[in-house]
Amino acid sequence: MQRVNKNVVLAVLTAASTLFLLFQLYYYRYYISTKNGPAFSKLKGSLSTQDGTRWKVVKTFFNLVSNHNVPVFLVDSQILGLLRNDLQQLRTSPNSLPPGCQYFCKQRDITTLGLLDKSWEHKGSIFRAAEKLGFQWQKYDGRDPRLEGMDDLSGTEIPLHYIFKMAAHTIHLVVFYERSGNYLWHGPLRLRRNMDRKFAPFRKLQFGQHAGAYSSVDLVQITVDRLKVKIPRDPSRFLSEVSHSRFLECRYKEARSYFKLYPDDLSLEGIEFRKKAKALLHLAAATLDSLGVSFWISSGTCLGWYRQCNIITHSKDVDLGIFIQNYKPDLVPAFQKAGLSLKHKFGKEKSKKYSASLNQRKPKYVSKNFGKELTCLLPIFFNSFQICNLKNK
Repeated sequence: MQRVNKNVVLAVLTAASTLFLLFQLYYYRYYISTKNGPAFSKLKGSLSTQDGTRWKVVKTFFNLVSNHNVPVFLVDSQILGLLRNDLQQLRTSPNSLPPGCQYFCKQRDITTLGLLDKSWEHKGSIFRAAEKLGFQWQKYDGRDPRLEGMDDLSGTEIPLHYIFKMAAHTIHLVVFYERSGNYLWHGPLRLRRNMDRKFAPFRKLQFGQHAGAYSSVDLVQITVDRLKVKIPRDPSRFLSEVSHSRFLECRYKEARSYFKLYPDDLSLEGIEFRKKAKALLHLAAATLDSLGVSFWISSGTCLGWYRQCNIITHSKDVDLGIFIQNYKPDLVPAFQKAGLSLKHKFGKEKSKKYSASLNQRKPKYVSKNFGKELTCLLPIFFNSFQICNLKNK
């Protein structure tokens, strides 16, 4: 009798285990086909388990932000670097590309997205929905530099970065803010004492090691790996700005201390000069940007920004610099077309001593108060060093 009972128990356990295994297989297939839709079924044959999980996390996040009207866009350098080679084909005939996951399934731990602050109200409902989907998330705040200045150094806290994590994959959401100079700014990601430093691979983040500044971008929507994604209309231009996007905020506190010792020039002549100098600086910058030539402010112009957050009124000129490898033969003609005539030229293009001095020939930029025309000095440098974005509010 005892032997019969053991066999019955063994048979019952075997049947229960088999049924449970079949139920797991059925639930797994049902879960994948329901939660991820037909697109994943078309892709899953060419994906490994890890690649499929990565794609699934990205798709889940895109569905989340779409349902809550959060217009994110792709700023991930690795993916944009791949996309720009196939961009025309993706726009015109995406179905002609090879089947399978070509972009979002590449080996990486982080997918980086951007968000324009003005397009979203930072509502809490999306975070509750993210938690229900299985995401863990953290928000990283920082001071708002747009409210800082010579008279007000108490910037309020604003959201700078969000990090969402699911299944060992991280979504980094960078918040971009429009600044008054018509450019986009993002702040640094700084961990506070009570924050989990192991929450995400922070050292691998593409954005957040320092503040950054980028030109305003136009966005276009494309379909990539069966996902609808917004990207910069000109990915190459966006990527070209990454290497010199580091942003240095003006040192308002130090400038205020400087003016306590040396009062600022608030005369009509000084105000008029600064107005003309800034207009000339904008014109020269726009001309160099149109040629694709990287530049920086140098000499007295850089000193004025660093020391007193403004133009030095007695400098009488605007100083810019470029590297010799970025020099182009059409540089001087482009300046002349913009209204800047060539006044002096020192050295030769092929030598190691070359600079140009250009004058604004338009009457409204001639400063009679200082007895001479306002000059833009453009020396050509040969030594390399790191260039940063130096911009005021």
